[in-house]
Amino acid sequence: MTEIVAVNKVQAAVLRFVAWLDRYGETSYDHQSYFASDLGRSAKALYYRHRLLGTLAVSPMIFSEAFVPGARRLFWKRQRFPIADAHYAMGFAFLSRVLGEEQYYRRAVHFLEVLKESRCPGYERYCWGYPFSWETRTGTMKEGTPLVTTVPYVYEAFREVYQIDRDQKWLEIMQSIAQHALLDYRDSATSPNASTCSYNPDPNDQGGVINASAYRAFLLTRAAVDFSEDKYLKVAERNLNFVLESQNQDGSWYYSTDGQRDFVDHFHTCFVLKALAKIELLTGNGECTKAIQRGVRYYVENLFSKDGLPKPFSHRPRLTVYRCELYDCAECINLAVLLRGRFSALDDFLLVVVNRDEWQKPDGSFRSRQLLIGWDNTPMHRWAQSQMFRSLCFLLFQDKQSDKLERVSQEQTV
Repeated sequence: MTEIVAVNKVQAAVLRFVAWLDRYGETSYDHQSYFASDLGRSAKALYYRHRLLGTLAVSPMIFSEAFVPGARRLFWKRQRFPIADAHYAMGFAFLSRVLGEEQYYRRAVHFLEVLKESRCPGYERYCWGYPFSWETRTGTMKEGTPLVTTVPYVYEAFREVYQIDRDQKWLEIMQSIAQHALLDYRDSATSPNASTCSYNPDPNDQGGVINASAYRAFLLTRAAVDFSEDKYLKVAERNLNFVLESQNQDGSWYYSTDGQRDFVDHFHTCFVLKALAKIELLTGNGECTKAIQRGVRYYVENLFSKDGLPKPFSHRPRLTVYRCELYDCAECINLAVLLRGRFSALDDFLLVVVNRDEWQKPDGSFRSRQLLIGWDNTPMHRWAQSQMFRSLCFLLFQDKQSDKLERVSQEQTV
């Protein structure tokens, strides 16, 4: 009875969210809205070059984020985000299969059509990135630069809809995305059997970001199975080995192996573990299994607070102005559903996160962050309204699949 009530509760939350999305629209402000303008990027660049002066320059944005988060609208504009569109496409595809309603399938197709139009210009193959320029430690990443951390989600979005309608045009785009992932990123050897991949197609990008290689390893493994192409698998295996070899003795992963970004946070840990779980499911790789076991042990022991909610960092890179954020909750659900039934502590945390009603506002949207004082209630599609929607729809879909398997098993027993 408890499980049925939980599923009904999740379904009701999802439908409230859909009604909110219809009213609010498909553009939003973002976590990076503070730093998307020329002024914001200049302040962030100064922070990277001169920590003291840069801290003074970014302090108004940090203060606003901590105490007046709604003021981000003064810094930048509402935009559409491809990574969010991909999550919405997947969520609606799952929902259409759970409820059997045509309207949700059509909504999923709508987001795919939007993604076709928002691909990065100037590239032969289908690819996506951010709709704003992003200041990094090494310079400005221009708007429309493909990102290996975005592209796999779009591939999955097209694939989920293809599972429903078998439309060949989706398959052709999937193949183009796979070719982009194979050919347009740089690999740098880190051992005889491993390579790190670049974050974007910049030939000067040396790689080292662990979740980037995990994403690419998964995407190319998925494509190898989907298209029966060993060429994808050969590259995927080297990226996978980089991820496996980069795992720390305690089971954690730093954000990067560059010796500078050695923080450990919640959602990047989830990204890595999700990729390993998906690769393990596709290939049965025993090394993935071992890494998952060590990684989940670290994850449940170090990345949750006493109240059972996700903790942003176990290793902080800087002072944080919030207690918990929606992105961490969404990725916790995604990971826990993928690994459901294998780790009792993770199953327990799943129930805690799903059952915290205060995260959904009366209008149906989700709160973005629990701040040190109060909440950030600014709805941001990329951070992480879409991720939470997708994770809850995925939970409903997996529960329905489990029910089907259980019914089949009972019928066979009879």
